[in-house]
Formats: sequence, C-alpha cells, structure tokens
Amino acid sequence: MGTDDLFKKRREARKQRKYETKNPKANSFLIVTEGECTEPYYFKGLKKLIIEKIGGVVNVVECPIIDIHGEGCATSRLIETTEQIVRGAKILYQNVWVVFDKDDFEDFDEAIQLGEKKGYNIAWSNQSFEYWLYLHFNYSDSALHREKWQEKLDKIFNEYSLGDGKYRKNYENIYTIVDRYDGVNTAIKHAKRRMNKFDENKDKPSEYDPGTTVYKLVEELKRYLEE
Repeated sequence: MGTDDLFKKRREARKQRKYETKNPKANSFLIVTEGECTEPYYFKGLKKLIIEKIGGVVNVVECPIIDIHGEGCATSRLIETTEQIVRGAKILYQNVWVVFDKDDFEDFDEAIQLGEKKGYNIAWSNQSFEYWLYLHFNYSDSALHREKWQEKLDKIFNEYSLGDGKYRKNYENIYTIVDRYDGVNTAIKHAKRRMNKFDENKDKPSEYDPGTTVYKLVEELKRYLEE
C-alpha cells in the first residue's frame, strides 16, 4: 500500500468520526407525540409564540430549538420511534419529551418506565390529551372515557364559539383557541391540583384516572415567554 493511499484513508476516517460527533445543544427540545394533529399543533402553537417573543431579541435569552414530531403511534412503539429520532439527530437534545395517552393500551405503565429508563421525560395523559384540553376551562377528577372528554369539549367550543363551534382534532391554532381566556395557566393550575396526590412510587399512571403530566412540559416551554 502506498503512503498516499494510507494518508487518504486516515483523512476519510477522521472525516467520518467528525461527522458522527454530536454536540450537546443547550435550550433544545425534542417533542415526540402519539397524535399526528392535536398534540403537535398544540406545541407548535406554543413554539410560534416563543419564537415571536424572543427570536429576534439579542442578549436576553437564546431562542430554544424546539423540534416536534407527530408520529401516529403509541406507548412502547413511540418510545422506540423516539430513540430512532434521537439517534438520527444531528445534535444532542437537552430535553427529550414523549407525549402519549393511555387510551386502551395495556403497556401504558411499561412504556412510561421504558422511556424514563432511557432518560426521556414523559408527558402522559389518562385517558387522553382531551382531558388536558378540558382542564383549560374546568377542573374535573371524574374518570371518564376519552370520548366523553371530547363531548365535553364539544359543548365548551359551542358555548364559547371557539373554532367553528365544535371541537376538532385538526385545528392548527388549537393552542391559541384554548388559551383565549388564560386557559393554559388555568390548565396548569388544575392539573397540579389533580396530580397533587399522585405518588410516583406507589401509584400507577394507568390507574390514576383522570390524570396528566402534560403541564410539566408546558411549564418548561412557557418560561421562555416569561423572560
């Protein structure tokens, strides 16, 4: 083997190692959601407000990277998908959040444990994300099927003339719709009240109905609006 060929291979090897190196990125979020519409639209709405507020501000706070993926799969499969996204990303995300519902899946608790074991933050809802949306308007600790939460939202959207008067999963501006009457802060307050008695060491999320930890992710993001 000639000397030139040896140097060439070494250069290529160095390039490959450099390409595979990922730099940690402060103020970075990866949000992977079960739903393909409501959840990603909700967080994209919050992201839009953050960018509008601090995107052009210098020497205040670095505008965060917020990447949102609506994957259309749930529980353990969603954890696997998140891992694939993390591995394929060009940066090391400082905050990885996985958002999913219990619905009728039997591996709900196992998926939460698996995600946390991998170092991910889990924003879960039992039974559904619609419960989190309902908390923007009213408090409730009633265990209801997810279809009932949608029916309750239908009545609220009709009463307050929100959207086109009916709750739908494909409102791209769902965040601003439910925040019209300071709904997001209200939801955080209601969720904390409901989750106050939840003991992570004793209670199973699958049995804590209704319940949601989505407020933790929302609080993390909203702090950029309060800088």
